[in-house]
Amino acid sequence: MHTFFNDRHALHHGRHEMFRGELVPCFEVPARADYVLEALRSRQLGPIESALPEVGLDVLARVHAPRYLDFLAGAWDEWVALDPKNAERDALPSYWPIRTFRSDVLPASFPARMGLFSFDAGSPLTAGTWQAARQGAACAVAGARHLLQGHRSAFALTRPPGHHAGADFFGGYCFLNNAAIAAQALRDGGMDKVAILDVDYHHGNGTQAIFYERADVFFASVHGDPHTEYPYFLGYADERGAAAGEGCNLNLPLPRGTGFDRWREALATALQAIAAHGAQALVVSLGLDTFEGDPIAGFRLRSADYLRVGEALAAAGLPTLFVFEGGYAVAEVGVNAANVLEGFRQHAG
Repeated sequence: MHTFFNDRHALHHGRHEMFRGELVPCFEVPARADYVLEALRSRQLGPIESALPEVGLDVLARVHAPRYLDFLAGAWDEWVALDPKNAERDALPSYWPIRTFRSDVLPASFPARMGLFSFDAGSPLTAGTWQAARQGAACAVAGARHLLQGHRSAFALTRPPGHHAGADFFGGYCFLNNAAIAAQALRDGGMDKVAILDVDYHHGNGTQAIFYERADVFFASVHGDPHTEYPYFLGYADERGAAAGEGCNLNLPLPRGTGFDRWREALATALQAIAAHGAQALVVSLGLDTFEGDPIAGFRLRSADYLRVGEALAAAGLPTLFVFEGGYAVAEVGVNAANVLEGFRQHAG
């Protein structure tokens, strides 16, 4: 399996996030990707390519709003311009335009725009966030083009993750939606129907929102029940798409404490729906925070289970791009990611 690695990912390294009323060290750290890279090399799972050319803003704008991209590109400089001391601390939002507030007017105030383009206070924006996120999008596009060239699979190993980022907002550690960018690249490359399967513990609210009214990209997600789990306000089973996309969105929420047997049944349901949709390629938002030892999640998958996950995904028979998302049991995330890819490779034929 060919891996496209974001060699700029460590430029995004948040110091703190707001978690339940206090600033705590970030759970989303550069070591996550480094452990995965180490595991791929030790298992010799295939070539690893980095130093990819930047993806054009026009490609990003196929998914993200231009004014949001403009904000991300200049946000750090604006933050430091407010106060030179800000160079030593990350930017976190403090204000949000919730119900009855206007969002069509772009405020001149930088703190106001931080709130306009975000949905939580747990996603620090740092000096290198834009560079790292943009290079992550380049990995996703490179992986999509690899499939378009006729290859069976690829892996976009990048951080920050992407599936919580919407067309014009960041949150959940995510700034650019790599899975959505990859799916759009597959569509633009000539595929009529694409599916995104999100197996992260936390629902991919950004991905759902981007494609909710489209029939050409089917979205399926197996995740923690949003009644009790982040991101709380999307991910319910009755969200099935709208307009042209009605019936093209499948959420399979599961309760905290779910083990592998029940989780695998939900995965099978998602893959059946993807097959029925007639997808020509599959993008997997590969979150590994379903692991029993994850500090901010609640499923009970074990490392050996991820081999079976890879097997099930291979059995779908589709060209498949894996995009790295969550997984915060840092020491184990490399083994778990490699197990998925190895299980896939062994059964992909």
